[in-house]
Amino acid sequence: MAEQTSSDIVIDASPAVIMDVIANLAAYPEWSDGIEAVTVLSRYEDDNRPADARFTVRSGPINDTYELEYDWTGDTRVTWTLTKGEMLTAMDGEYELIPDASGGTTVHYRLSVDVKIPMIGMFKRKAEKVIVDTALKGLKTRVESRSSGA
Repeated sequence: MAEQTSSDIVIDASPAVIMDVIANLAAYPEWSDGIEAVTVLSRYEDDNRPADARFTVRSGPINDTYELEYDWTGDTRVTWTLTKGEMLTAMDGEYELIPDASGGTTVHYRLSVDVKIPMIGMFKRKAEKVIVDTALKGLKTRVESRSSGA
C-alpha cells in the first residue's frame, strides 16, 4: 500500500474470536457505521471465509457500492483489495491481530482509499482516519459484547 492510514486498538479477546467477527461480513451492517449491506459473492473452499464481497456504503462523502477481494492468513491477518467500485478507485486494507500476554489482542488496521473525484491528500487521510477509528471502535464493541455474553 502506498499512502495509508493506520491505527491500533486492544480488544479483550483472542485473535480467533476477533477474526470470527471480522470474517462475518454479512453482520457488518449491525455494528459498522455507514455499511448498509454486504453480500458475500464467493467463499474459499478450505475454511469457508469470504473470498469476494459486495458492500453498499453511505458514510459522509463516500456513498458507493463496491467489491473487495480478501486474502486470509489464519486468525492473525486479513487483507483486501478493491476489484470494482463506482466512486472508489482503490481500497486496500489489512487487519493484523497480535496476541498479548494478558489474553487480549492488539488489532492493527491499515487502510488506503482513493476516489474518482479529486481530493486533497490531507482530506483523504482524514476520511481514512475516520473510517479506521470508527471500524476499530465498532469491532471492539462487537467482540467484547459477544465475549461477555451480551
